[in-house]
Amino acid sequence: MNTKLHAVTDAEGRPIRFFMTAGQVSDYTGAAALLGSLPKAEWLLADRGYDADWFREALKDKGIRPCIPGRKSRGKPIKYDKRRYKRRNRIEIMFGRLKDWRRVATRYDRSPKVFLSAVALAAAVMFWL
Repeated sequence: MNTKLHAVTDAEGRPIRFFMTAGQVSDYTGAAALLGSLPKAEWLLADRGYDADWFREALKDKGIRPCIPGRKSRGKPIKYDKRRYKRRNRIEIMFGRLKDWRRVATRYDRSPKVFLSAVALAAAVMFWL
């Protein structure tokens, strides 16, 4: 069983929202699902998997400036703030801290709903309590 966890965090790297997709599904699916529930923000930092023109336009419509590097297969390179993009490591640190919980790291739960609940519980205890 393979899943992909998409997360929205605040500026300090604390998770706000999660969405889970099947592992073989494109990141665009997670982006579309989380787009409607994005909090007010000045910037959105994301990796190359979220590089799509429709996603960039949707962010601009919400008043959020995207800081997403372009995919390597993109014909025309996309400009992004490289200094700001370095702060994306906070998101990777958040995922690493979630994996400190053995249940999350080893994926004991067969059901995606139960696994997502375990992730949410771990995030609440580690970052918000």
